[in-house]
Amino acid sequence: MENEIKCPSCGQLIPSKSVFCLYCGISLGSAPTSSQPIDVQPQQQQEYNPQVGTSYGYPQQQGYYSYANPNPVTSDPRLKEFQTSRLRPGQSELVRCSAMSKCYGNMYALSGLELLIGSGKVIGLLGPNGSGKTTLIKILCGLLTPTSGSVTIAGMNVGPATKALVSYLPDRTYIPEWMTVREILDYFSDFYRDFRRPLAEAMLNNMHIGQDSVMKKLSKGNQEKVQLVLVMSRDAMLYLLDEPIAGVDPVARDFILETIIRMHNPSSSVIISTHLITDIEPVLNEVIMIKYGTLVLQGDADQLRNTFGKSLNDIFKEVFAEC
Repeated sequence: MENEIKCPSCGQLIPSKSVFCLYCGISLGSAPTSSQPIDVQPQQQQEYNPQVGTSYGYPQQQGYYSYANPNPVTSDPRLKEFQTSRLRPGQSELVRCSAMSKCYGNMYALSGLELLIGSGKVIGLLGPNGSGKTTLIKILCGLLTPTSGSVTIAGMNVGPATKALVSYLPDRTYIPEWMTVREILDYFSDFYRDFRRPLAEAMLNNMHIGQDSVMKKLSKGNQEKVQLVLVMSRDAMLYLLDEPIAGVDPVARDFILETIIRMHNPSSSVIISTHLITDIEPVLNEVIMIKYGTLVLQGDADQLRNTFGKSLNDIFKEVFAEC
């Protein structure tokens, strides 16, 4: 087994060759101390390698930067490379949105959205409040219909056929609190043909959540875990997770992120909508940023960091500084 070291910030054990902590994201061996000035000279860019493997279920991200390059992202001409939606090499098309808009009265939640999402990625859907993230997720689920434009999943218009390909975790508890975990498992087994009950039972057992437990009597963190296990136990093509780590403690967040990485079908894609960018950054392969219902940035996570010399969280702050 690869040698491990303890992170000086969070104390977690990580591979000794890591350039950043897989849990808290701190840079290892390059973080300046209070007595060392931050080097603002341009750093040598590392060659982007799309064939990077994984370690402990988390991506081995190259060139991770904890300290921002002083040059603003929004004035960098290279930003244009990430403002058009496109598939990455080796990906198959999973989602296509063409001139898609969603209007509530006189308010546009989505406005002429052009978006391509490919297979085999863990994607962060990022944007400020009111940017249209939840609306986009609900349209992909078939819970809402676009006002104009079109959306397809695996080449099919959203409908009964695509709903069988999508596994959705909403941003609030949706399971009746009077149900037991066993009753919920029975319900999912009957309702979803692709539900992998043995996998769900094994995960719940590892979390010491009994099948006779009533949802109402579980803590918020355990309720979140039960819902996530149910969603990730489906053998779906597209997993849509709306704020899956909001309101839970850091230990539960680590478990939830690890569950997302280890349980999803490798050929499928996972879209995670969240404001907690720092927490999920280590697990993201790709990011999509939307603003006022339109796409402002999409790209490979490593390539973005290597291009701008900044973390995804810093890039997000600069792109949405005026929001």
